Amino acid sequence: MSSITPITLSAAHMDGSPRINYTSTVVGSPATSAETIVASVTVPPGLDITDGILLVGQAAFTVGTSCTAVTAKIHQTNASGSTVYSTGATTATAGQLGTRSVVGFDPAPGVGTYVFTLTVANGAATSTVSAVTFVLVAI
Repeated sequence: MSSITPITLSAAHMDGSPRINYTSTVVGSPATSAETIVASVTVPPGLDITDGILLVGQAAFTVGTSCTAVTAKIHQTNASGSTVYSTGATTATAGQLGTRSVVGFDPAPGVGTYVFTLTVANGAATSTVSAVTFVLVAI
């Protein structure tokens, strides 16, 4: 038996909350084939970010008339900013209740805002986002 005491660490008294930001506010619902921001989160100010930003999101929505596919993305800054993650176009059926999840990591953050977007393909009417969660963790 070894007489060496193993190193043990605990985060029991460490507050990680300044490194996390989240929202459950629906910003918008995608209209006819337009990429639309459904949620937005900001990077908490004053942090030393050593590895990057982890982003996790999920949206629930009712697919609009004539829609054939939905694409979910995470972008830096706004809908035309650099893409952090994209699901690619995934099959959808008009009138269907759908969900899309996104998980992205930005190893070179340099922006203050990240957005979660949905795009509907061939939509003839607006799809309705009923719930969204978007979480940012600065690492």
